[in-house]
Amino acid sequence: MTGAAGSPIWHPFTQHALQPQMIPITRGEGAYLHAADGRPIIDAIASWWVVTHGHCHPPIVRAIQQQAERLDQVIFAGYTHEPAEQVAAGLLDLTPPGLAHVFFSDSGATSVEVALKMALGYFRNIGQLRTRIVVMQHSYHGDTIGAMSVGARGVFNAAYEPLLFDVAVVPFPAEGREQATLDALAAICERDRPAAFIVEPLVLGAGGMLMYPAVVLREMHRICRAHGVLFIADEVMTGWGRTGTLFACEQAEITPDIACYAKGLTGGAMPLAVTLCSEAIFAAHLSADRGRTFFHSSSYTANPIACAAASANLALWRQPETRARAAAVAAMQQCCLERFRYDERFSDLRRCGTITALDLHAEKPGYLADVGPKLHGIFRDSHVLLRPLGHTIYVMPPYCVTSEDLDTVYAAIDEAVDRVL
Repeated sequence: MTGAAGSPIWHPFTQHALQPQMIPITRGEGAYLHAADGRPIIDAIASWWVVTHGHCHPPIVRAIQQQAERLDQVIFAGYTHEPAEQVAAGLLDLTPPGLAHVFFSDSGATSVEVALKMALGYFRNIGQLRTRIVVMQHSYHGDTIGAMSVGARGVFNAAYEPLLFDVAVVPFPAEGREQATLDALAAICERDRPAAFIVEPLVLGAGGMLMYPAVVLREMHRICRAHGVLFIADEVMTGWGRTGTLFACEQAEITPDIACYAKGLTGGAMPLAVTLCSEAIFAAHLSADRGRTFFHSSSYTANPIACAAASANLALWRQPETRARAAAVAAMQQCCLERFRYDERFSDLRRCGTITALDLHAEKPGYLADVGPKLHGIFRDSHVLLRPLGHTIYVMPPYCVTSEDLDTVYAAIDEAVDRVL
């Protein structure tokens, strides 16, 4: 069953001329979504990378229900509430040491906007003229203006180019070319005295699930420290166990000056994001001069119901079995990926934690590769939710997924690729 072609809804990242009908989903449970016609669909990409423990995970659902009966919403300027206080304290307990303050927002892109404003506000308030931002090639940080500005320029944002600010770009540290990235970053830091370097740690998501080692992340952090450049870690996707540790920065043993977390923050149940920063950045905005206030807000900042979901999620991550489950999924993913190790249809098989990716040999590589929509359509018919990034197929499931589920997913990939080739 598909949604009515005449629906007034404009769906995200959807070309309605090519995909006029949507699949109505009536409920979710565990690793599955259930369509209105009764079909179970394996959610192999965690519904755009947000669902961690599974759909409608009981402890999170209970927390949402209980909070909705007590306090649904309150202005967060001049007021606070227990769920937000619990989330802030819990985050500072779990995140890399040295992060000291928590600013709430409602999406990954917004958390990045907050991070950029924090960095620029910091240097303005301490009397240094530093405004340039350094980014990594192929990066993606969201679809608001600031987030697009620090992401890769191309099909995602070509129409909005007049609105975007200029940035400095370092090359992606591809295998064998890591030093070129480090040299470029050092040169820009010395020449331009930028305010901040923003990066997706270990895995570049929408850029094609590109992966690089923790030693490179550690060295980029060292270079920034040596030049007084703020290091912003966009862990919107890489956080919450995706890369094999709770947060990707742990593998490099670094603490960013500013960190962005969203997606799995509530286990995927509610929209909520946070931007964490060091004491120095907060202190630079702390003043009797109201002009040094950090001017950012949204109407639903730290919504109590969303915070209750996040608090329940943090409680789950304090349990050893949660991390053990994520580790088990990582191991299962590696086993499943091996079936294509010597398959000439694919190249660059890769895994980081619970994320796997492989590139299909295609005449037109990249996000607009014609093979992407073809594969997506076949996966839909196979009752598997996979959404290739052009010629790149990736699997990023909820942690409740079973080995049988993953066998089905990888069998669907095998069959779909056979059909399109």
